[in-house]
Amino acid sequence: MCGISGFWQLNNDFSEENFNSIVSKMSNSLSHRGPNDTGSWIDINSGVAFGHKRLSIVDLTAAGHQPMISSDGRYVITFNGEIYNHILLRNELKNYIFQNKLNDVNWVGHSDTETLLACFSILGVEKTLKASVGMFAFALWDRIAKSLTIVRDRMGEKPLYFGWIGKGQNCSFVFGSELKSIESFPGFSNPISRIALAEYLRFMYVPTPLSIYENIYKLQPGCSITITSSQFNSDFDYDNLEIKNYWCLEEVIQNGKQNLYKNESKALIELEDRINESINTQSIADVPLGAFLSGGIDSSTVVALMQAQTKQKIKTFTIGFDEMGFDEAPYAREVAKHIGTDHFEMRFSESMIKQIIPTIPFFYDEPFADSSQIPTLGICKAASELVTVALTGDAGDELFGGYNRYLLGNRVWNKLKWMPFTLRKSIGSSIQKISIEKWNKLSNLAGIAQLGDKAHKLAFRLESIQNMEDLYWSLVTEFKNPEKLINGINNTSKLCAENNSYFNNLSKLFSVNIEKLNLNSVEAMMYCDSKTYLSDDILCKVDRASMSCSLETRVPFLDFRLIELSWRLPQDMKIRKNQSKWAIRQILYKYVPKELIDRPKAGFGVPIGQWLRGSLRKWAEELIEESKLKEQGFFDSLYVNKLWVEHQSFKRDHTNKLWAVLMFQAWLTSKLD
Repeated sequence: MCGISGFWQLNNDFSEENFNSIVSKMSNSLSHRGPNDTGSWIDINSGVAFGHKRLSIVDLTAAGHQPMISSDGRYVITFNGEIYNHILLRNELKNYIFQNKLNDVNWVGHSDTETLLACFSILGVEKTLKASVGMFAFALWDRIAKSLTIVRDRMGEKPLYFGWIGKGQNCSFVFGSELKSIESFPGFSNPISRIALAEYLRFMYVPTPLSIYENIYKLQPGCSITITSSQFNSDFDYDNLEIKNYWCLEEVIQNGKQNLYKNESKALIELEDRINESINTQSIADVPLGAFLSGGIDSSTVVALMQAQTKQKIKTFTIGFDEMGFDEAPYAREVAKHIGTDHFEMRFSESMIKQIIPTIPFFYDEPFADSSQIPTLGICKAASELVTVALTGDAGDELFGGYNRYLLGNRVWNKLKWMPFTLRKSIGSSIQKISIEKWNKLSNLAGIAQLGDKAHKLAFRLESIQNMEDLYWSLVTEFKNPEKLINGINNTSKLCAENNSYFNNLSKLFSVNIEKLNLNSVEAMMYCDSKTYLSDDILCKVDRASMSCSLETRVPFLDFRLIELSWRLPQDMKIRKNQSKWAIRQILYKYVPKELIDRPKAGFGVPIGQWLRGSLRKWAEELIEESKLKEQGFFDSLYVNKLWVEHQSFKRDHTNKLWAVLMFQAWLTSKLD
């Protein structure tokens, strides 16, 4: 695992010394991602510079040093990630060379980066990408074609930002694992994108391909972009870039639905074999390795199969909370005891928040408001003291039907869809005529906490939802109309036309794909989550948290062959009799008793709402102080104050909304300091 960065400036007046200084500064901003080695490569004549910070996992010798040049001298790469099947690729390449009577590769070491370069030279980039199993983001310079290619893995496990600074022939194309490397480039002054800010408030993260800055973007998962010198002859424009898919989830879904398993027993056997294979290949490392264990279905499955593959006790890690209702550590402890792992439990208290929260803006690099970022940072720090690589159970929900919304969404819609929309709208309007405060007075009688909030959320859905897709988006978005909070949102953007938000474009695109793929409501939700929430929230959260302490995390469920298999499973093998992840449970039950596993699903939550009324109150009030908000000019100070007062008085629970505002404010303040 590493941090990569670089730039291409076609018309430049930089000296070689300037090039080295710039790329070193960009690389050094990513030292937390790669503390073991530093490297740079420049081509002053072409105006290209690559930087690299290395976290050594495979081939710890100098032979794995980057940036790396292919043995034939054509390609230069700066690479972040792991190619799990690189030994197999190397052997297949040797056979190909022998059969075609080509010159053998002059191998220097046994790193996956060297394997990739050799495959690029002999087989080509696209063919190599299709054959590679792994997580990665890299930049590749072709010294013959004079072109720069950037690539991101299939599901977005590894981050890659790119874009341009300046205009016309004087602009610089820049890229990096994190925004801070791009911010380190001389003259960086790209303004904050208010379109991106609006979508951040909507989703609690900045969705791909946007970044918080104008003209800086995230590369979409499973895609590559090749830049040539001709593109410097006019202003760069995102819409003019040719983004190529070397792997397409939509094609995987289509092929899977056309080849559904008909034999359930065979499907379960092949599913277990595929998970085992993925865990086995992702357990290869030249450094200490462990796993996260929450006690839930996904992490327990990974740990159980992982432990079954070795006689040595694997190290497992979990985090516990002092607050009742948030502590799943006892469940993880029992699962670990049954499986027989070497288990470590970290207790998380309010006092630890004050140590972690100030680091969030630096490590998350742009506004990010999934509050489970806090315990994730904590558990990664604890694990990094004992291991360098940790396997996780992430992506099981998206692939095998684990989220509560998959179970509840259909039930809610089935109760609403019979009703004409005009009638639903009328009922919603009537509910909202009763104030939240009056609804809350009925909370005790109804036995429902925060009844007012829930009643008004139901009213909003009754008034706005016309189909199951509308219901899904209402469940996964926080601010329904973020424009009300943001000053100057009507500014135009090249990516989003005025009065036509990114969200509207996104939901329309998914609607078209859902129809083409003939997805039912649950499949549609799983598809949308896999394309958005998984990469932009879950994987982003874990990548930044783990890289903050130089820990590599791996996700066995995201082996693309396992993803392909998951879409061949009939839906009733994912959700059966109102029970989620049925197929995964059947495998796990072989290793762990049902009574240790079967319980209501809980997220990796933290009591942020309580803390904002307690230990975090002073910190929060300083960030959203009225004069500060007015001076900065992004948020409507009156709106923010209303949210804060209602939350403090217990009239409303605005935890998520306030956390989104606070995370932006904390990030912005860190940039202004």
